[in-house]
Amino acid sequence: MVRKRFALGVTVATLLVAGHASANEPTATITGVEDRALREAIQRAMSEAKNPPRSRSEARRRARDAGDVVVAVLRAEGYYGYVVEPDVSEADPPRAVLKIIPGPVFVIADPKLAWIGAPPDEGVVKRAESVIRLTPGEPGRAADVLAAEGRVVAQVQQLGYADAAAEPREVIVDHADHTVRPTFQVAAGDLVKVDGVEVVTHGRSNPAWVQHLAPWTMGDVYQPDDIAELERRLRDTGVYDTVSVSLAPKEKLRPDGLRPVMVTLSDRKSKTIELGAGYSSTDGPGVDAKWIRYNRFRRADTTTLTARLAKLDSRLEAELALPHWRRSQQTLKLDTSIFRDDTDAYLETGAHIGADLTRRLRPTVYRTYGVALDLSQIDSLTTENGLTTSTRQNFATLTTTAAYAWDKSDSVLDPTKGWRLEVQGEPTAITGDTTMAFLKVQAQTSAYLPFGKGAKTVIAGRFKAGQILGGAMPETPASRRFYAGGGGSVRGYSYQAIGPRIDNTTTPQGGLSLLETSLEVRHRFTEHWGGVAFIDAGGVGVDKWPSGDDFGVGVGLGVRYDLGFGPIRADIAMPLSKREGDPAFQLYISIGQSF
Repeated sequence: MVRKRFALGVTVATLLVAGHASANEPTATITGVEDRALREAIQRAMSEAKNPPRSRSEARRRARDAGDVVVAVLRAEGYYGYVVEPDVSEADPPRAVLKIIPGPVFVIADPKLAWIGAPPDEGVVKRAESVIRLTPGEPGRAADVLAAEGRVVAQVQQLGYADAAAEPREVIVDHADHTVRPTFQVAAGDLVKVDGVEVVTHGRSNPAWVQHLAPWTMGDVYQPDDIAELERRLRDTGVYDTVSVSLAPKEKLRPDGLRPVMVTLSDRKSKTIELGAGYSSTDGPGVDAKWIRYNRFRRADTTTLTARLAKLDSRLEAELALPHWRRSQQTLKLDTSIFRDDTDAYLETGAHIGADLTRRLRPTVYRTYGVALDLSQIDSLTTENGLTTSTRQNFATLTTTAAYAWDKSDSVLDPTKGWRLEVQGEPTAITGDTTMAFLKVQAQTSAYLPFGKGAKTVIAGRFKAGQILGGAMPETPASRRFYAGGGGSVRGYSYQAIGPRIDNTTTPQGGLSLLETSLEVRHRFTEHWGGVAFIDAGGVGVDKWPSGDDFGVGVGLGVRYDLGFGPIRADIAMPLSKREGDPAFQLYISIGQSF
């Protein structure tokens, strides 16, 4: 039996990608390769030349260089009994030629795992052997062998042996039975147990707060996922320019045998100012300014002061966000504001104070609890005994909130597949000129289905429903009712324009129930440009559910331009069930898909 011993090296990958993008013809002509997949792999790996060889010696040099590339490809694909002969053609000018006999495909046989130094415990050994996943009889490709070695080392590290490393592997290529027998040699090192967090760069963050975020306790066995999770928690706060989390080197081993985790933080600028302006043909101009301060309390907090002046919504607001409050993945937001909402249905002025607590239960599942108190004055139209009058009412409103959100879509701004679901309940108590209590519930879901070549077309659908349980009309304050119409609802109609109106006026009345649905066909024509056709429908009712004339339907077209992080959209829509006061069409421009 003839045996050859050699080590498979990472230089194979380097040889496979050697080439020049600007070439015009292959460096050498290959002959003797009948297998189409192998021939294509060789052609992809070979470099090309702009000009033919100027002499036979140059052609022979090109043939030898191309032969080295072909040998690397053959070994990478499991052909070890090859013959590669560089040659030169008799043509003028001469051409480099490679005569190739690939030979049989060598297959995997008897893969083994050997330990350098003390092996880990038996459970770790079995887990490491289980991830080799080289099936006897399959082609002995170099890439598969290297990948198996990587899986073994990663598995051992995942089970607490942070210093595990691969030693030079031994691969026996047996030309008698055409097999490849790899033996992976791994030095596991010692089982690592972690200490606390050591903040290397002391910025504005309190090291004790950073320690509080660690998903392990002192003395736990090292797990790479824990290190990655701490880094993710710090990045999610949005107050750092850079975050790096890593296990300390062996030289940092504590006398008690524990190793610390090193955290390096680079704070973003402590303060920013944001200015914005907008204009709507129905709502007029609007401007807003935000002053944002980061990490003021040394625990990755964000303080935002907002001033907004617009027809529909004007306010002065202060908000404090405390990420990872009392436990990880939990954000507390405190906010207070004075506001003025001026819509076609009502004019409300007042003051607000609230708090909500959002916890990420899983990567795409969120739960929110909140409480808010509003002191407000509402001017609205009411109808009594056939007479329409303007009334002014003062209320104190206590609202509690419980909400769940699932997001299984693939993008926040431009989803192309998956689904979303949001469910929210708001128990509300009101006192003042009217005393009452009710429960406002609503749910919204959307789904995205790609199809066609390259999944360039997406069918997107949305459905929303809501009810006010225990409420009555007209006692329920105007600002607490449901409304439909506008850019985030039924396009083609003015804001709040769908549903019942105050008698003998065009003023929206709002209602105790809501139904909305949308269907869009989105198509991407080029890398940046796309188009949309859509139909929206919705209704607001004063009873359990809307019916009949409570509904409105709008249709339209839109264009999308991809900015890289998401699309900017422009939609034009027209109402199909047009009533007095409704516009002939509406235009909407914003960032992100409509839903």
